[in-house]
Amino acid sequence: MIDFAALTAQALAFGFTNAGPLRGETLEFLPQVRQMCAADRCGLYGRSWTCPPHCGSLEECAQRAGGYRWGLLVQYGQPLADPFDYETMEAAGQRHRALFAQFIPLLRRQWPGLLPLGSGGCSLCQACTCPKAPCRHPDLASCSMEAYGLEVGRVCDANGLPYGAQGAITYTGCYLLE
Repeated sequence: MIDFAALTAQALAFGFTNAGPLRGETLEFLPQVRQMCAADRCGLYGRSWTCPPHCGSLEECAQRAGGYRWGLLVQYGQPLADPFDYETMEAAGQRHRALFAQFIPLLRRQWPGLLPLGSGGCSLCQACTCPKAPCRHPDLASCSMEAYGLEVGRVCDANGLPYGAQGAITYTGCYLLE
């Protein structure tokens, strides 16, 4: 059994502002969430190995993630000076992505089959090699929860982790363990 109290404490000590256990049976792979990726608001659709369509179909993603019984939800959040505090939003997003990527090798020591699902598209490299060459960092690269069809707020709610505090920005990712 996973010691979630210790794992949560480790995540908080690492720098995440909130963390908690995730039950695999709460994951719902929703086509409408996955379809939002096709709108390409982030500019990575079809241009990153970790984004649709290169990360696999929704069915393939659901099959890949569906075998995990447990995971760890992690969040990094910051209060906003006002609703248009884009500087803090961007800085918090960058901090979350850095923490998320740096925590992967630590967790892989105990869970070699770890499946990391982050917040937004992969940002490890300044420019992704997709589709001309293989990924430079397949051991650190992570798809987003949304690319897997997961509605982040719903996953948080189902697992008792607050999501979307007023006057703050919060980025959420998860690590599926086993």
